[in-house]
Amino acid sequence: MDGAHPVIDQPIAEMRDIDRDSLYILPLGIVPMSTPALKRARLIKNARLESVVELFEGADIGSGQMDIDDLPAELRWPDIPIHPDLVLLRKLALLPSFDVYSLRILLREHKIPINDHSALKLSKHKSEELAEYMTTFTRPLIMKIYGDEDVSIQSYEDIIGLFRQPDAKKALEKLKIMARRLEIEVEEVPKFLEDFGDVFLSLSYYRQCLEYIQPLLADFLEWLEDLCQNRQIQSERNLMATCRTVQAILSGLGFSMNRRFEKFDESTSGMWDQISAAKFRQVEQMIKGYHTTVGGVLCSLTIKLETWAKTFPHKKAGGPATRAEFIMSEIRPGIGRIQEIEDSAPMMAKYD
Repeated sequence: MDGAHPVIDQPIAEMRDIDRDSLYILPLGIVPMSTPALKRARLIKNARLESVVELFEGADIGSGQMDIDDLPAELRWPDIPIHPDLVLLRKLALLPSFDVYSLRILLREHKIPINDHSALKLSKHKSEELAEYMTTFTRPLIMKIYGDEDVSIQSYEDIIGLFRQPDAKKALEKLKIMARRLEIEVEEVPKFLEDFGDVFLSLSYYRQCLEYIQPLLADFLEWLEDLCQNRQIQSERNLMATCRTVQAILSGLGFSMNRRFEKFDESTSGMWDQISAAKFRQVEQMIKGYHTTVGGVLCSLTIKLETWAKTFPHKKAGGPATRAEFIMSEIRPGIGRIQEIEDSAPMMAKYD
């Protein structure tokens, strides 16, 4: 966890796991809002990728959303000076993703304090859910340091457990082995393990998000191509141009995201040859350098594709006119911005 955020010593209401683990939900209680109603509200991104304030939400009452610039009148804020909550909300609205890893970087860059560092961690449930993905990174670490000779160290949790082991002498010996192999001091091992777990948990989180949208994207592109084959749609030149643009952008984004994760795999694979803390720090810097762009693209794609899947739950849902209207009103807005986020990604340096 990065520790450079200004932290306000102010307890926040318990966050729901769904909010903590989301790409597009930001509970406003984690930042210093002075308006009581906003402390309980959420900033969410809608289908058009606009950030709006959700004042209430529930199965029976729906979602009460409001544009940020409508809040002064609703909450009776004075016109002069500009209310500090409005200034803060306008800053937050511009962030490309609300996932915890992007927020760690973006809130710091915008000098936005947080109320509690724990708000920028995945939920326990999500962390446990990602255990299968994490094995890809933690098992090679264990094998490089302890090999098959120590059957007591079989998982990442076993290493962490050394710090709680009653037999302090035995635990210290194992930690000395790790420190020697990593070329660090024993007292540096806890920080290394914390950072190691956190950076690869972030990669696992994004990979899971990508795997979630891949079938949705494939189905959407098939649905869109079917729409493009309709004679009525083909006769409308502007509509066809929009459909083809959307098709090109989304298929290109899907390809580039898959390629980026292949590059992550290629770049990290070299880390296991003569593993050291220095090699890990190079990989850590590389992965964190992509958090905001990967998070931004995945956030935007997830919103668009989930909105489509909810509106058209099966292949026969909606006629050509309804589908065309959906493309123009819900898919087209903000689509160029997703490409801009992707284009802003740093060049992938070859790992050595």
